[in-house]
Amino acid sequence: MKTYVIGLDYGSDSVRAVLIDTKNGAELASEVFWYPRWKAQQYCNAGINQFRQHPLDHIEGLEHTIKSVIAQSEVAPESVVSICIDTTGSSPLPLNKEGVPLALVDGFTENPNALMVLWKDHTAVKEANEINDLARSWGGEDYTKYEGGIYSSEWFWAKILHIAREDKAVKEAAYTWMEHCDYMTYMLVDNQDLATFKRSRCAAGHKAMWHESWGGLPDEAFLTQLDPYLAELKGNLYSETYTSDEIAGNLNEEWATKLGLTTKTVIAVGTFDAHSGAVGAKVDKHALVRVMGTSTCDIMVADEVVIGANCVNGICGQVDGSVIPGMIGLEAGQSAFGDVLAWFKNVLSWPIDNLVMTSDILSEEQKTKLKDEVEANFIRTLAVQAEQIPLEEAVPIALDWVNGRRTPDANQELKAAISGISLGTKAPHIFKALVNAICFGSKMIVDRFESEGVKIDTVIGIGGVARKSPFIMQTLANVLNMPIKVAESDQAPALGAAIYAAVAGGVYSDVIEASKVMGSDFEAEYFPQATEVKVYAKFMEAYKALANFIEDTIKTK
Repeated sequence: MKTYVIGLDYGSDSVRAVLIDTKNGAELASEVFWYPRWKAQQYCNAGINQFRQHPLDHIEGLEHTIKSVIAQSEVAPESVVSICIDTTGSSPLPLNKEGVPLALVDGFTENPNALMVLWKDHTAVKEANEINDLARSWGGEDYTKYEGGIYSSEWFWAKILHIAREDKAVKEAAYTWMEHCDYMTYMLVDNQDLATFKRSRCAAGHKAMWHESWGGLPDEAFLTQLDPYLAELKGNLYSETYTSDEIAGNLNEEWATKLGLTTKTVIAVGTFDAHSGAVGAKVDKHALVRVMGTSTCDIMVADEVVIGANCVNGICGQVDGSVIPGMIGLEAGQSAFGDVLAWFKNVLSWPIDNLVMTSDILSEEQKTKLKDEVEANFIRTLAVQAEQIPLEEAVPIALDWVNGRRTPDANQELKAAISGISLGTKAPHIFKALVNAICFGSKMIVDRFESEGVKIDTVIGIGGVARKSPFIMQTLANVLNMPIKVAESDQAPALGAAIYAAVAGGVYSDVIEASKVMGSDFEAEYFPQATEVKVYAKFMEAYKALANFIEDTIKTK
């Protein structure tokens, strides 16, 4: 009998499922579900960087997408040997003693503090600063050292501490907290014991300061100095963690019935999207895999003998087995990538949305057609005109920090800036400046890895931006002065999750073997253009000068 696996990939805006043939990695079916509550921006307040998601968006999405790929492919339920789930992160949510998310409990269903705190939520800047200050001053182990040396407001402990201080009711009702990838896995498995459920090594190591050298999570004495609540909470969390080639449990009867599968289907330990995306793109030593979407996550792997006891400063963690078991996974990234361009689009769209679309001159049908046409052509038209601007023509210098800076050296309090605007500056000039900015931010990450002794020979791009924007990819190749290969798969993170599932399901013996057979091929490669490389090198120095000025001189709240 042929065997199949399902990879489920939760992004910021949607969840997608792929059903994969384990023999050759062929995608038999895929389905995407857009989160309805999130699309309406319920529970969010961009003005204070609050971004929360309701778990019903995720639960409904799981049921819809998996049932859809089963129906499309018409495979026998018993032939689906395993499922693995990846998600964004760090995106924790509170659960009660019964393992039910508080958002599904009466009294909390509409409370933003009881929902999942999305990775891009930056309401916990103050708490992250406290963690960093204490880690350096308390006299014990620096628990941030394997997290790049700086703890971020995007991560587990800072977010929980912020919610606990802001909302006493949530604090008292939350028995434990789980990362998104852990909860979706927990919901499916037959093991519903919170104490023994297998938590993700990837999530714990990169975001929760878990490390085996100090016995797991940070010591109670350290957590107590932050807040006694955190020390109490630790007892309801975990000490051991597991890689995603391992089995979390079997599909429980409730969800087997809902999905039309059997309880023989194995559920793998959960993981994060960027790390599974790297596996889907056949990551190897000295290759930097860039998952390019609303933000970026940059993933590398290295042998333990290469990294040793060295700590790579300013990144988002180095964790044994977070990408490939037996190797050290290294993570970096930008807090905004596609979001930088989306911000500019929203700014330019204001008169359309508030004047054109509210006009009585146009019919509703005309407004709908016009809106669809604008949506389809907006970014594409800007990109075409920006690409045609000669390099010698004056283009502003911009920073990519519209959502703070993730790496190198996390600082979510930073704000973006644009310098060099004149009366000759038009929208395509600013668009080109923003494209340059996200590429310069990428170069800062590459330079940090290499300055810390992590060699990069190959860059691999995956995600929507990599596949859909030749202009951005060519600019990136010129800025990095490196060739960039683009993965063919539309769903590299979901494919990577499917690869983990194939190993957990016993089809392959290890992740490397499985990825060689099932991983994505490459559809394009961009090479640096010698003349443009020299010009972009000068622009890069201007970017650094502006960045240093803003960070050192301009203080913003």
